[in-house]
Amino acid sequence: MPGQRKRRRQRKDEMRRAADRFAPEAGRWEVRFETQDEPEWREHIRRLRASDTQIDWSAARMDTLCGRLMQPTTYRLSLFVRNKVPVPGKDSSDN
Repeated sequence: MPGQRKRRRQRKDEMRRAADRFAPEAGRWEVRFETQDEPEWREHIRRLRASDTQIDWSAARMDTLCGRLMQPTTYRLSLFVRNKVPVPGKDSSDN
């Protein structure tokens, strides 16, 4: 199929960039919202998308932790928080 090699290479490059961007040494995932009520989950996400323009949705993770008989399904929104980069020439003990 024409272009298949190019698309495959683009997907691999994109996955590699995402892996570098969200690597453990680059930062951490912080839970912003968690619930076991699906309608509440959908409403909260809808409100955030409509009102909060500060959220980088490409750095958001929406997890659905599937429940079983003993544990209900849990819905979780996490945002990636980058580690602070130290300023060159400034000592951290100068606080």
